[in-house]
Amino acid sequence: MESRELTHAIIGAAIEVHRELGPGLLESVYQRCMFYELQQRQLLVAQEVMQPIYYKEISCDNGLRIDLLVNQQVIVELKSVTKLLPIHKAQLVTYLRLSGLQLGLLINFNVKRLTEGVERVIYTKH
Repeated sequence: MESRELTHAIIGAAIEVHRELGPGLLESVYQRCMFYELQQRQLLVAQEVMQPIYYKEISCDNGLRIDLLVNQQVIVELKSVTKLLPIHKAQLVTYLRLSGLQLGLLINFNVKRLTEGVERVIYTKH
């Protein structure tokens, strides 16, 4: 599936979850519901994916946990916060860099209209 089509499918799933549940719930609720919606759309999705961190000759086994990984192509970082902050985008960029992936979606469910809480992030090596 082409990346634009895939991100549209993911955003569509998020809109469906937000339409049903609205804002104000815990991130874990949205994550579980997104996992379900993405599976219903016949997408390959994994949740709480461990991303190890390598520093020089050592590996930090308690690395990062990616909220959702869709089709092994797109990292989806979910939030339920009053306002997305630059640190949230920086976190997603770090996940992309460490995983070797290029495309991520930052989705904040704590908004009136979900489209106001979606940010597409592309990581390119410098």
